[in-house]
Amino acid sequence: MEFGIIDIIQSMLAPGIMISACGLLILGMNNKYSIVVNRIRLLNEEKRRFASTALEKEFLYNEEIRLKSIATQLTKLRFRVKLVRNAVFCYSLAVGMFVTTSLIIGIAFWLNSVNLESVIIALFSLGMISVLVGIVFAAYESVKGYEIINFEIKADE
Repeated sequence: MEFGIIDIIQSMLAPGIMISACGLLILGMNNKYSIVVNRIRLLNEEKRRFASTALEKEFLYNEEIRLKSIATQLTKLRFRVKLVRNAVFCYSLAVGMFVTTSLIIGIAFWLNSVNLESVIIALFSLGMISVLVGIVFAAYESVKGYEIINFEIKADE
């Protein structure tokens, strides 16, 4: 495997582009994570307010429905946070694999006699599979987010 320096740099840039793409995916998922966590905190605060007034009076029908709605949403949001965590983990794992791929490409060039093509292809492919799994988690999280919004709208009707 004999390459010129430009070929090696180009080979090392392909994983670099994927690192950049995963960085953007992680940024988007971290934004979702913040939004979901904030929603959980708001619902917990609302639940605590209900609990503090529970000692003073009996709940009205609407208040009981709201408390049940909060409990259901918190359960669903907990699951949604796990999906976001899994997506971020997969994207981060992919970044690690792409960085390792770039390093091995450089090492293979430096040690000219070592044939690491199969390792390079395997690591890059595993990185791409990890990105795909992360996208599946992210898509499933979007579906769950939509379900929670529909539930809240129906609960308020």
